[in-house]
Amino acid sequence: MKALLSVYDKTGLVDFASALHGLGYGLVSTGGTHAELASAGLPVQQVSDLTGFPEILGGRVKTLHPKVHGGILARRQRREDMAQLARHDIETIDLVACNLYPFRQTIARQGVTLDEALENIDIGGVTLLRAAAKSFPDVAVVVDPRDYQWVADRLRTGKLSAEERQRLARKAFQHVALYDTAIAQYLSRGETELFPQELTLGLERLAEMRYGENPHQKAALYAFASGARGLAAARQLHGRELSFNNLVDASAAWAAVQEFAEPAVAVIKHTNPCGLAIHQDLAEAYRRAYQGDPVSAYGGIVASNRPVTAEAATAMSPVFYEVVVAPGYEPEALEAFKKKRNLRVLEVPTSARPPERDLEVRQIVGGVLLQIPDEIEESPTEWKTVTRLQPTSDQLEDMAIAWKVAKHVKSNAIVLARDRTLLGMGAGQP
Repeated sequence: MKALLSVYDKTGLVDFASALHGLGYGLVSTGGTHAELASAGLPVQQVSDLTGFPEILGGRVKTLHPKVHGGILARRQRREDMAQLARHDIETIDLVACNLYPFRQTIARQGVTLDEALENIDIGGVTLLRAAAKSFPDVAVVVDPRDYQWVADRLRTGKLSAEERQRLARKAFQHVALYDTAIAQYLSRGETELFPQELTLGLERLAEMRYGENPHQKAALYAFASGARGLAAARQLHGRELSFNNLVDASAAWAAVQEFAEPAVAVIKHTNPCGLAIHQDLAEAYRRAYQGDPVSAYGGIVASNRPVTAEAATAMSPVFYEVVVAPGYEPEALEAFKKKRNLRVLEVPTSARPPERDLEVRQIVGGVLLQIPDEIEESPTEWKTVTRLQPTSDQLEDMAIAWKVAKHVKSNAIVLARDRTLLGMGAGQP
């Protein structure tokens, strides 16, 4: 039996390889993986010794060779396949452990160049994974280091079942698909074509929710392959596990306060803002937002576009809220919130990078609708007054705030605002 190991992420590699060696597998490896295993004292063969051909092009070509892929792709139950292997002195490869160059981590760095991105597109690893996954009736493919332990345990007790190998193959193909989606998205940056003929939406699971929209529904949170950001990248600093509805409402709250450059606080109930205010003093902004509808605020979500101060946290504490979401918290504010057992506290990271223009996705029966976000910038100075009575500058400012809030109220929306505060709103009814 032979196992080929070629990994970028070397987490758990030595222990897994040791287990395979103890089970009688001959070990074959490449470059840095070979060095890691050899330094641990494991007997491991270089791929170049297996193929009789050296790595070339600075390591771009290592495993792309018939003696590697023939050993993986040969169908063991077909005599003609096995005869060809014997004729060309090719040994079968029964297990492939491989993970890929960190393309997504590379493009997430500030100032990364196109050349750097291209050098982190894995070719040989993807080909190994696809070949081994295609051959899952005969070959085990392991793409996730978290699977090393249970794969080793199963091999110790006998062998991996066909169903288990198929599950590993599915995971490998899914990983490659996500990887390729991230590359395609990166190469499409700057493209003017918004809606290409073919489009993949790569997603990576971040967490499972307590439940979905209703308690009997299961739900999970996913981030786009281009990387978690915004609310999907939030850190939970306190509180119980988040539910589907918690995140839906928190997203609505976060989106509402992001409309404003000045300090703003929003109180959200069932995705609609029942309170919102702007004030240089964040605690005062909260108090005004709360007064917009104190009854509906109970059990709602609070969002701030500024770090929450101790004074603001003290003002919020008497009211029961499900979630508070902000870009940060003063230590005293966080301590105050941690006294509330049922409150969930989310911190959304801020980034110096300009936000990427994600398409909005709306599911319909049998498909999805995509649209660009509603991000038109409007200025009261461009508005035309059609009445004899001219609004004051303060009234125009309040109108601008109301107009932005209306975007976050279900149509057809009515919004009343005064003194930079939402006084009331009416959401669309059937």
